[in-house]
Amino acid sequence: MGKLIKGEWITKSIITSNESGEYDRLPRTFLDTISHDHEVFKPETNRYHLYVSYACPWATRTLIYRQLKSLTSHIGVSVVHPDMLEDGWVFDNSFTGATKDHLYNKKFLREIYQKADPKVTTSVTVPILWDKKNKTIVNNESSQIIRIFNSSFNDLTGNYDDFYPKCDRVEIDKMNNLVYENVNNGVYKTGFARTQEAYNIAVTKLFETLDYLDNILGQSKYLVGSKFTEADLRLIPTLLRFDAVYVTHFKCNIRRIMDFKNLSRYVDDMLTISAVKETYELEHIKRHYYYSHEEINPYRIIPKGPMLDL
Repeated sequence: MGKLIKGEWITKSIITSNESGEYDRLPRTFLDTISHDHEVFKPETNRYHLYVSYACPWATRTLIYRQLKSLTSHIGVSVVHPDMLEDGWVFDNSFTGATKDHLYNKKFLREIYQKADPKVTTSVTVPILWDKKNKTIVNNESSQIIRIFNSSFNDLTGNYDDFYPKCDRVEIDKMNNLVYENVNNGVYKTGFARTQEAYNIAVTKLFETLDYLDNILGQSKYLVGSKFTEADLRLIPTLLRFDAVYVTHFKCNIRRIMDFKNLSRYVDDMLTISAVKETYELEHIKRHYYYSHEEINPYRIIPKGPMLDL
């Protein structure tokens, strides 16, 4: 694992912590958008490309939206190998479902970042939304990419489904903030904690929030309103990894999702959405987490289970 510093690859741990031993996620580097009014990045078919990992919950959000918003024939995808070792994410289609770099035949994902900016200082993450016309990165922040997919290509696809409706945005934003801090990022704060105190704080907040969400889902089928929204689509990738990985690997083991009456029902309901089910690749997920995080699992032993009845 490593990062780019002024365009040079430096091998180092990407698990960054503050003075209290709490995991501190680094901000993303490319934060532009696509719109008809943008001077550079305008919605066009076959202009943009998505770089993802099936293992990564953040990248999975964008894959779900790509299907939901009828963008599969307009935006191509390259999928990295699930192993993230000294060279970071790599392109290697020897693992089922992983692909080569379809655009430039690069070996390392970092080369895509270097192509966008030869002097870039950044963590080398997925997803990446790439502009083939200008040979650069539009955005590498998943929460912004899904907003781009939600509305920017509507006139091109004729798909006007809105997962961030104006009438629910205040509630969706509140839910997103809670879920991001304590669940999406909370599992990483728990698993990457470097002190007992940091772990205790993170795991307590995580399960308090899961209890809260379980209560909400006892009253409603979805998190906000009567239809699934962005709030659900940001939560579900984390829940789908929870029992298989986070319980054991990240020590999020107070309870499993299957032990929550309403959250377990909710997961089953969300898996009836084809875009969620078809972008859920459990073998990529298990391989990535257990094999890549040497600091947590030094012998890189990948468990056989669990057997999940999803």
